[in-house]
Amino acid sequence: MKRAAADEIRTIVDSLLGEQAPLRVTCWDGSTFGDPGAPVGITVTSPTALRRLLWNPGELGLGRAYVAGDIDVIGSIFDLLALRDHVAGREADVALRLGLRDWWSLLGSARRLGAIGLRPSPPPQEARLGGRRHSKSRDAAAIHHHYDVGNAFYRLVLGPTMTYSCAYFPESGTPLDRAQDLKYELICRKLGLESGMRLLDVGCGWGGMVLHAAQHHGVEAVGITISKEQAALAQQRVSRAGLDGRVEIRLQDYRDLDDGPYDAISSIGMFEHVGIEQLTVYLRQLRHLLRPGGRLLNHAISRPAGEGGFDRDSFVSRYVFPDGHLHETGRVVSALQDQGLECRDVESLREHYARTLRQWVANLEANWDEAAALVGEPRARIWLLYMAGSALGFEANRLSVHQVLALKTTPDGQSRMPATRAGFLAVASGADTGPSKPSALDHARA
Repeated sequence: MKRAAADEIRTIVDSLLGEQAPLRVTCWDGSTFGDPGAPVGITVTSPTALRRLLWNPGELGLGRAYVAGDIDVIGSIFDLLALRDHVAGREADVALRLGLRDWWSLLGSARRLGAIGLRPSPPPQEARLGGRRHSKSRDAAAIHHHYDVGNAFYRLVLGPTMTYSCAYFPESGTPLDRAQDLKYELICRKLGLESGMRLLDVGCGWGGMVLHAAQHHGVEAVGITISKEQAALAQQRVSRAGLDGRVEIRLQDYRDLDDGPYDAISSIGMFEHVGIEQLTVYLRQLRHLLRPGGRLLNHAISRPAGEGGFDRDSFVSRYVFPDGHLHETGRVVSALQDQGLECRDVESLREHYARTLRQWVANLEANWDEAAALVGEPRARIWLLYMAGSALGFEANRLSVHQVLALKTTPDGQSRMPATRAGFLAVASGADTGPSKPSALDHARA
């Protein structure tokens, strides 16, 4: 007599999560197992999910099955992903994977259920890059994969600020849009921006930093990106804000910049794309572009010591950040100082990013039907899975994010830095971010 699918799959789920995992599972034939009162469940809609696990027995196979719709989540995506941190006998930061004995068990179950077959094609949303890693053309393709999925989609997820980096929440009730403005203000104060200065924002996204700095600090700003869709919308926002004469948006690789010096440089959420191979090239170029006495603020996701960046075969590397790399903060500080830049301040915003991501997830879920219509349900699933997983990673200290402030000292060794951090911290008390008149971001959101 043919066994129900649930009887075959139970062993695999127990191997991944433990027998007492608070989870309910429903299979394509209607059979079920697990805790019927569990807050979260999964529906295995097709035997193809087993085939994906046979060929990629871990996070990538599971991710592909979810993106393709072979697995559905019932309940909160956070509750499902949090099960990893309750696996009996495993460290919380170990990725879900099947051991050899579990794989053989899966093979037997797949055979009995008729799921044996050729490797299923990955969902077409998986990145397929060619050429030398971190060449200009390959970097452009990687950025296109992640950022050129539609500005309308990003607006649903990120909100009106169109800011795709960690916000800054000085108080528990700070709204997301305000927290993003406060993040820009914190960076401007760390950079010591004043009227008439020249600012470079590397990886400017949709223009939030250059708009804020020009409006509230009177700088002349250049923002560069290699995303065509970001550049187009950023330029529109600059024009709507009436800042065409003071803010320039360029579709340009950082390696092609040759119009220094700049008084200050910001790099917000771009460093993750540089790669270990280009770390020295990147920092040497920024130092070359910075005038003596100028400051550099590097805001980037970081990893714990002793771990690699993104695993090239991980779900995030294949679907979200191809060729991405997370650097350990101590290594970043050393690399900056190796280039003759003096590190003056390091600040972790780990908990702030967890909160930011949870709000982005809430935005996506609240606008799910529209988001899926804009980019397709598979891509919407990718963003939901990666943002929810990242939020839990920041909360569990598997991920962090640091702002590192560095200085190009003058020939006489003068730093021209403030005597204390009070100027940086004033923004945390809810200090005004500029004039009371509508800001450049307000105009850009209109």
